[in-house]
Amino acid sequence: MRTTTARRRLLAATALLPVLALAACGSDPKAVGGKGGASLAAAAATQDLVSGIARSDAAAALLPEDVRKSGTVKFGSSIGAPPTAFYADQATKKAAGIDIDFGDAVAKVLGLTVQREEAAFETILPALGSGKYDVGTGNFGVTEARLKTIDFVTYIDDGQGFAVRKDNTGIQPVTDLLQLCGLTIGTGAGTTFETTLNGKKNVCTDAGRKPYEVKAFSDSGTVLTSLQQGRVDILMSTINGLRYQASQEASGTRFLGEFHRLDVGFAFRKGSPLAPAFQAAVNQLIKDGTYERILRKWGVTDSAIKESRISPPEHT
Repeated sequence: MRTTTARRRLLAATALLPVLALAACGSDPKAVGGKGGASLAAAAATQDLVSGIARSDAAAALLPEDVRKSGTVKFGSSIGAPPTAFYADQATKKAAGIDIDFGDAVAKVLGLTVQREEAAFETILPALGSGKYDVGTGNFGVTEARLKTIDFVTYIDDGQGFAVRKDNTGIQPVTDLLQLCGLTIGTGAGTTFETTLNGKKNVCTDAGRKPYEVKAFSDSGTVLTSLQQGRVDILMSTINGLRYQASQEASGTRFLGEFHRLDVGFAFRKGSPLAPAFQAAVNQLIKDGTYERILRKWGVTDSAIKESRISPPEHT
């Protein structure tokens, strides 16, 4: 199954790779979806902001003794598409992106080495409870449902948005799910998007309209391909991801704007003793300016937070 999934991701990503390789420099680092945004991921992937980060004794002192002694932390990471987490070089399988930089940066502050394993998005949170991973990354939004079993340490503010094919001019920015009645929506399996859509399916029938259909995929490349091939009418995914995707001419998509903002955080099993140390490390990165430099590197300064929090309530 892993080989098949990887092959689908590679094939679906080929539409974007030539754009990344050939794009010119000179993009506004804040304008992920603007002109020149296509060069962002290719250029940013080679920019190292992490290796020079100093260890913080104060933050490291908050780590459990066994973790300090081992010097390692196990990450389960979803690797999908830029700018969150992606393979800038398919040959070396070296991951890059917002999640990768923040994970590695926090580990440097804490004096730890990251042992990162790629995993399907929908498998990561359950695996935290079993102890397979210490930390999960995958642009995990903080929701009330997840807070029942998961603790989060926030590091950016992203959320939910929609996109359509560029040649689809009939669908306008979605501010109400009633606008989706009768449409087929593509999204990621196990995501807040799937939960939101499935939890509100009744809005159309209650209004006497044809319900929308939700198609959830485990692979982000397959979601995009489904839109390009007309098998779905609209995509629901992350604000930053869809805005970046729309900046790539090869994707043929149009970003419809923000629907609902969410805090995004490192995910831990409920009550994990790692959470206070990670929070202190993120706040140290904010204090010393590394945090802003990472956001600027990936063109997502609009996703900045003022301070990291542990398991805050979901945005309303």
